[in-house]
Amino acid sequence: MAKNATREMTSGSPVKLILSFAVPLLLGMLFQQFYSMVDTIIVGKSLGVDQLAGVGSTGAINFMIIGFCNGVCSGFAIPIAQSFGAKDYKRLRKFVANAAWLSIAFAAVMTVVVCVLCRQILFWMDTPENIFEYAYSYIFIIFLGIPATYLYNLLSGIIRSLGDSRTPVIFLVISAMLNIIFDLLAILVLHMGVAGAAWATVLSQLISGILCFLYMRKQYDILKFEKDEMKFEGRQAIILCNMGIPMGLQYSITAIGSVILQTAVNSLGSQAVAAVTAAGRISGFSCCPFDALGSTMATYAGQNVGAGKLDRVGKGLKSASFIGGIYAIIAFFVLSLFGRQIALLFVSADEIAILDHVKQFLVFNTAFYIPLCLVNTVRFCIQGMGYSRLAILAGVCEMVGRIIASLVLVPLIGFVGICLASPIAWIMADLFLVPAYCHTINRMKKILAS
Repeated sequence: MAKNATREMTSGSPVKLILSFAVPLLLGMLFQQFYSMVDTIIVGKSLGVDQLAGVGSTGAINFMIIGFCNGVCSGFAIPIAQSFGAKDYKRLRKFVANAAWLSIAFAAVMTVVVCVLCRQILFWMDTPENIFEYAYSYIFIIFLGIPATYLYNLLSGIIRSLGDSRTPVIFLVISAMLNIIFDLLAILVLHMGVAGAAWATVLSQLISGILCFLYMRKQYDILKFEKDEMKFEGRQAIILCNMGIPMGLQYSITAIGSVILQTAVNSLGSQAVAAVTAAGRISGFSCCPFDALGSTMATYAGQNVGAGKLDRVGKGLKSASFIGGIYAIIAFFVLSLFGRQIALLFVSADEIAILDHVKQFLVFNTAFYIPLCLVNTVRFCIQGMGYSRLAILAGVCEMVGRIIASLVLVPLIGFVGICLASPIAWIMADLFLVPAYCHTINRMKKILAS
């Protein structure tokens, strides 16, 4: 059985603990972003602006559906981790088996529903006619790959819950390398167009999921099932759903605002779509440190609340926010100065209007990275303290912010309204999260004092 690689975060320097925990998470997130960036670079450089815009126009709906899958799998891993910590391996195996049955059911239903509705969803999003078929070809295949998404995310989540945070990153690296090879083969050799990019993503993730499965069979003796442990059981299923579905909905609620925003982007034409696609890929990479800090704070806050050390929760939140704030300032200057040059990875130098839009988008967004940092650190801190419903409400605030920008600002000021959408969403979330954190910490102090 693999050694327990859990980390004790209830003593020692919060800054050192947070940095040492966040760096491996950051590496994994960077490679996840690598998936989508490789697709975008190869499509943009090899196939053209319309194909790039077609792929990019699906980003929001992709995030809403695939994000739900990722969130559900992360939630399913929580009872498994708890059982592992309690050394209740029989219960652990039952949770693993029921998570597998639920994932199969979720994957089957979601694949059928979203594939049937896929074309209609793109119509609802006002996808420009000249890129519509490219968008449909790409996202339909991505949705066909939902079972592969569940396979990888569930199994990598189980591996992490058993104390191994390094192996899933290794498989992500392998997946990213395969994705590059498959992209080049499908697009440049087989001339499959945007469909080739989609198949490359699905196949590379499927292979990663299979590698996780083979690794688990070989590595973990505690996952050798007895016959009765593989049965579907309602009690375990309910516990798993209570954990998984809210976490999936948190992603999807936030993404609803992004879908409406994407509709507003589509209304501005394919050049605006291409610009937002390229800028979004760059932002995805640059925002990974905030995501890593957020995930770190969930574990940090959870451990310290469990140990009754609420003073360390506040110190850790300040430390994480300080680290994120320093990075935010650096990112602003780097992307403001070199954002246009980085965008040349996606489009050719003669696409001047697109390059100008990319730089404008990056300047507006990076100027508000400190509020984004707070969204991640405070929200995940609240989740770690056990108040997940409050954290989900922050997603509602983000959704409302993006809807306001889409329906009010874009018709008034065009592309600048697109640039302001995320900053408005982050500020609205912070206006809710900061008081919510103060409320929860004060409430927990009273509970501990009583």
